[in-house]
Amino acid sequence: MEKYVRDGKLVVLGIAQEQHPHRNRLFTQWHGIDWPILHDPINLMRVAGVPIEVAIDEHGIVRGMRVKAETIEREFINRTFSAEGANASESVEAKHPDLSALRRRAEKKRSADAWRELGDALVLWEGVEEINHAIEAYTQAIGIKSDDGDAHFRLGVCYRMRYETEQRRPADFQMAVDHWTKARQVNPNQYIWRRRIEQYGPRLIKPYPFYDWVETAAREIEGRGEKPIELMTLPTGSELAQPDRTFDTGAGNVASPDPQGRVFRDTKNMILVEATVVPPLLKAEETARVHVSLRPNVKIKAHWNNEAEPLRLWIDPPEGFEVQPRLVTAPQGNKPETAEPRRLEFEVRAPAEAGGTFKLNAYALYYVCEDTGGTCMFLRQDIPITMTVEK
Repeated sequence: MEKYVRDGKLVVLGIAQEQHPHRNRLFTQWHGIDWPILHDPINLMRVAGVPIEVAIDEHGIVRGMRVKAETIEREFINRTFSAEGANASESVEAKHPDLSALRRRAEKKRSADAWRELGDALVLWEGVEEINHAIEAYTQAIGIKSDDGDAHFRLGVCYRMRYETEQRRPADFQMAVDHWTKARQVNPNQYIWRRRIEQYGPRLIKPYPFYDWVETAAREIEGRGEKPIELMTLPTGSELAQPDRTFDTGAGNVASPDPQGRVFRDTKNMILVEATVVPPLLKAEETARVHVSLRPNVKIKAHWNNEAEPLRLWIDPPEGFEVQPRLVTAPQGNKPETAEPRRLEFEVRAPAEAGGTFKLNAYALYYVCEDTGGTCMFLRQDIPITMTVEK
């Protein structure tokens, strides 16, 4: 391909259906890919699987799909195509859409398509700055057409985008997962939608580790004397996890660190906790991955005390449910006092006869301090986690 590009016979352009653009950039830097790659987090192209190779001629007409390397020169590059008899469209320069006009159109037509198109424009042209309005637009689309899979998927993308910013709201991550799940219920065969759930889901449903290449890429780029692209959102445990078709609880002699509940509770909400279950709906004997996020409350300038014992999370599952692991420990910060969010993950398997809604009783133990130089305390926070199993 490089020869054809150098000779001016071929222009290569990529489009990636990826939630995080900086991960795209790191991957291309690692592999020395120097052609443009467009970011399509909402799957505007509606591709059902990747990769897809599309051959487009000089007239803008698609001449082939699933192009093969061994035949592309003969069947495409060295051929001269005629626009005669084809509906060749004139080239159109991409311009910033008139968002006000799109909103007026959506309000007038009151159709799912019109609201979805407004949401698309807001996400692709404005990004996180207009993410709340994009969420509103996709929500309107779903209100009109509840089985609009595209709108559900794109709404999930927006919730996850907001979750990774300072605009985040409680339950944003869970809302993202819920809407990705609803999209997949509309079309179970949609590859992109399924992969997004698997990315954050349990090891039992993973086809491969999604981002285990990140560390290797950064190391090899540095070895070449380059500075790796900085990732705005680092991969989480589930995104790095290897697939595993077994469920080894490895319980051993692990015991609850506060079985009598004697540790004082965090009544001031010095640490803010969110729990997300992926997938949100299970069948009997299926597994979910639970993401627990703990953030120091910036409003009261709370922060972690890293000179004491680390943050621990204990999980007490309902009868018959299995948990792996039951005790999770978070790594400490690299300074005596830090205020970074800490994320812990574990997996839960439902028993064969399960059906209905169940509550996992979890709790976190941590050392947290008030303000700079303030009082440090050892506290507990109970974390109820709800799981639903189809009957």
